Amino acid sequence: MGCRMKFLKVVLAVAAVMAVAAAVAVRAEKLPAGVLNLERIFPLNGKVELEEVRARDRARHARMLQSFAGGIVNFPVVGSSDPYLVGLYFTKVRLGTPPREYNVQIDTGSDILWVTCSSCDDCPRTSGLGVELNFYDATISSTASPISCADQVCASIVQTASAECSTETNQCGYSFQYGDGSGTTGHYVADLLYFDTVLGTSLIANSSAPIIFGCSTSQSGDLTKTDRAIDGIFGFGQQGLSVISQLSSHRITPKVFSHCLKGEGNGGGILVLGEILDPRIVYSPLVPSQAHYNVYLQSIAVNGQLVPVDPSVFATSGNRGTIVDSGTTLAYIAAEAYDPFVNAITAAVSPSVRPIISRGKPCFLVSSSIAEIFPPVSLNFDGGASMALRPADYLVHMGFVEGAAMWCIGFEKQDQGVTILGDLVLKDKIFVYDLARQRIGWADYDCSSSVNVSITSGKDEFINAGQLSVNRASGSLLFNLQHTRISVLLLLLVLMIGSPFLT
Repeated sequence: MGCRMKFLKVVLAVAAVMAVAAAVAVRAEKLPAGVLNLERIFPLNGKVELEEVRARDRARHARMLQSFAGGIVNFPVVGSSDPYLVGLYFTKVRLGTPPREYNVQIDTGSDILWVTCSSCDDCPRTSGLGVELNFYDATISSTASPISCADQVCASIVQTASAECSTETNQCGYSFQYGDGSGTTGHYVADLLYFDTVLGTSLIANSSAPIIFGCSTSQSGDLTKTDRAIDGIFGFGQQGLSVISQLSSHRITPKVFSHCLKGEGNGGGILVLGEILDPRIVYSPLVPSQAHYNVYLQSIAVNGQLVPVDPSVFATSGNRGTIVDSGTTLAYIAAEAYDPFVNAITAAVSPSVRPIISRGKPCFLVSSSIAEIFPPVSLNFDGGASMALRPADYLVHMGFVEGAAMWCIGFEKQDQGVTILGDLVLKDKIFVYDLARQRIGWADYDCSSSVNVSITSGKDEFINAGQLSVNRASGSLLFNLQHTRISVLLLLLVLMIGSPFLT
């Protein structure tokens, strides 16, 4: 009897609401000029597909983002630091309307996002990484807009980046050369980037934003090889045309991004436009007014003993300095520091290790775990921040000789005086690139675990925290969102047709 009474109350309440709505509708016909008459988007008695409701919600969420102070954009990560497996980390981006997916290398050492154009003749058509290569075609995207030479954006690009204007095509073009000798040329285009923005632990807004990126029409060097071919490069530099700068300038994302690159097994990891939180993270300031993420490396210690190297070797001046670069597979150290570094490691290893030279590189024949017989290394930075390196962070496994594992020094001698910390060093660590505060932070971490991420506006205030898991983040959050929607739908069904349990 009590259940019937509750259901009767619900029915009466719904009836009352419908009566009020009917009365309002009658009065609306008599409203004076200047008063808005509200109409239903969906008909009262008509059938509405759930997907239509979802589409409308997605459009609303996208509009909400334009005035939202911050959100997390989560990208999947594939690849590994092992040069004999993949040797790079890459993610997926969705561009154009309708959106198409492109696999692009994660590169903190450059600024521009570019993908291969359909008009590129000398670009790879297949990839040894087992991924399908896609080619961007502006003619089939309803939201594409080429950047012309007369465009004001092109004028600013010419002043701040590699750009040139073609009088024949009237296209704002570019030409990039990378540190490994490879290069790409093409032109700039504006189109929509689609992404899922995490607004909280149980809300994902499907959104898009117009960005400027490169369309590659020619490639050279290693970019033409098929063994590690992908669709382009995702530059995460701090200049104005990087995606992180474009999105943060429109207050869509905070001015900070983070990654955690998994080194073991099949690799993978986490990449978010947001700040990963961990109490163990230590920070060091970025060198100001630099094209790359330059840091103040002050000294190197092997087994707790400082390597005898003048600190000026690592200082930023001219072509010298220390750079953090996820687009570099190994690590490179200034020539003046290379021999002292290698000698310190060799002197500290166990007597059971047999040092040899293989292909000009210092190597070691090892019969047991390297963690037990090689010394710890620490890189010491300004601000009292140290980066601890395990043997796996400075050695590379090069196969077997006479039944023993051969491990070689993974740091390459850099004659140009630049020290580059690549994926060999960056793996299995959280890295936070805080552009708002001009600092970079890191902490050792199991990158197959979930992480806490702060949603910030880039103005130092804390807004909220969410949790993301490697390769599972979007799925789990979407599950929560879908679960909420299903609950609401069930409630509506109960109100409309009653429940068999209420009898």
